[in-house]
Amino acid sequence: MNRRRLPLSLRRTAVSWERQRPTWQEARPGLIAGALKRAQARPSGNWYVVGASSALRGDGKLARTVAGQEVVVWRGPDGRPVGGPGICPHLGAPLRDSPVRCGTLVCHWHGLALDGGPYGGWSPLPVHDDGVLVWTRLDAVGGEQPLDAPVVPRRPEPARTLAAVYTAVGVCEPEDVVANRLDPWHGAWFHPYSFVDLTVVDAPGGPAGAVDDAPDTLTVDVSFKVAGRLVVPVRAVFTAPEPRTVVMRITEGEGAGSVVETHATPLGADGTGRPRTAVVEAVLAASHRPGFAAARRAAPLLRPLVRAAAARLWRDDLAYAERRWQLRSTGRFPG
Repeated sequence: MNRRRLPLSLRRTAVSWERQRPTWQEARPGLIAGALKRAQARPSGNWYVVGASSALRGDGKLARTVAGQEVVVWRGPDGRPVGGPGICPHLGAPLRDSPVRCGTLVCHWHGLALDGGPYGGWSPLPVHDDGVLVWTRLDAVGGEQPLDAPVVPRRPEPARTLAAVYTAVGVCEPEDVVANRLDPWHGAWFHPYSFVDLTVVDAPGGPAGAVDDAPDTLTVDVSFKVAGRLVVPVRAVFTAPEPRTVVMRITEGEGAGSVVETHATPLGADGTGRPRTAVVEAVLAASHRPGFAAARRAAPLLRPLVRAAAARLWRDDLAYAERRWQLRSTGRFPG
């Protein structure tokens, strides 16, 4: 793709939804299942995404149930992220409801004050802030060989990046979210309001379906829909660097170097025993265009728009993931 003065293209013909090229024969269940299986075999070091780094500004905190474990994270007196169990060891108060004061979390039941170090029967957990997302390590849950830090994908330079984080929750397991992202063939069919002219140009194993010695990537040519026949064509590559993460990286076209990270965090069962999973999606938009500096300055106004676009896509994609879990859990999944 040639870099143009303007990123927009005009489609020659606006193909109606039902007349676009079918992709069901290319979206082979075995290919998607194979990519998922290989992702699940990669090490995570027992790290789980808790939420957005921006939530820890000032006296902010993150509180989430991860794989059935209540976790709370905040910034300690020295500004470093700290965290641990979200249950007060004294009488079990939910620390998610307790305030942070000058880097100290104070239990709102009886005043047990925690600065991130072990105290009063409370023991900290490893926490990592990568500048966009906050992670915690749960060795008892993950059961893997621990890693000192999570597997964070390569990102564009922070100085030229506009970052936004969107979170949604669905009734499914992390593998259902990952499988959805490892199926790019559904894009123009399931999300016609956002994508057109989607072609998977390279997949693990190619047409024959073999995966030995093949790069474990999915390369896609797709156009982002703007209005009418106006589109923004790009090439994007999908990879799964660890069991609960899928990364889409734009390699050619407008925004080359931009990244969308989709992280699936298991939460635990709901009141009826069904699994719940949080989708934490980080959009890191980058551009070499001079005008992008102005976009970065307008980030507080643009982030809600980015999150709204992600919300529209995940309204549909969580329905996909939930349907997949429902069929798997009843033994009716065809893949």
